[in-house]
Amino acid sequence: MTVSLSAAAALPSEIVQSPLPRLKITEIFTSLQGEADTAGWPTVFVRLTGCPLRCTYCDTAYAFHGGTWWDIDAIVAEVLAQGVHHVCVTGGEPLAQKRCLVLLEKLCDAGLDVSLETSGALDVSAVDPRVSRVVDLKTPGSGELARNRLENLPLLTRRDQIKFVLCSREDYEWARGMVAEHRLNERSMVLFSPSKDQVSPRQLADWIVEDRLPVRFQMQLHKLLWNDEPGR
Repeated sequence: MTVSLSAAAALPSEIVQSPLPRLKITEIFTSLQGEADTAGWPTVFVRLTGCPLRCTYCDTAYAFHGGTWWDIDAIVAEVLAQGVHHVCVTGGEPLAQKRCLVLLEKLCDAGLDVSLETSGALDVSAVDPRVSRVVDLKTPGSGELARNRLENLPLLTRRDQIKFVLCSREDYEWARGMVAEHRLNERSMVLFSPSKDQVSPRQLADWIVEDRLPVRFQMQLHKLLWNDEPGR
């Protein structure tokens, strides 16, 4: 089930913060989680509008603009009405809206299993500790390498995950170096994903096996099933 939303455009890098307890939402829908440690589970996705980044491989540019203001309590009620235990707050970049932190807390209070997908460019320190933070580290091929907030790394725990989307062999070598330099696998689960149509899944899998890397290979299940169809 998808809740269709539309409204006036929102700035991609500066979401106007409402004085009311509400958030600008692009869509709310139920699908299968396509990645991270809950891949395959039926999951409610709450996609917030707006993002300050412009990654070369972005597949959710439709969330840069538009959206509808929702009261936070109404978002929680809609998530509960979907009837599944897992919920993923995503974007865009959900932390670009400050009250995302309130939503995460209320979803946890409702007894849900909550994950947050974030670019890693914004501070994650204030995220409710009950939330599983899936933090991207942007590779050189993403075009947003300079946006990585490395101060986030010491904050991460075994409950969290660190994700690399790889566009080339050069990206792979950079990511491999980051895992070793920061001992990321000792802190959190590390996920390596091939960027669609840039690195073949088999090629990436072979690199990981050859190097015996302590990372988890993943493909985006939702892309295999539904390509880039919004709301799936």
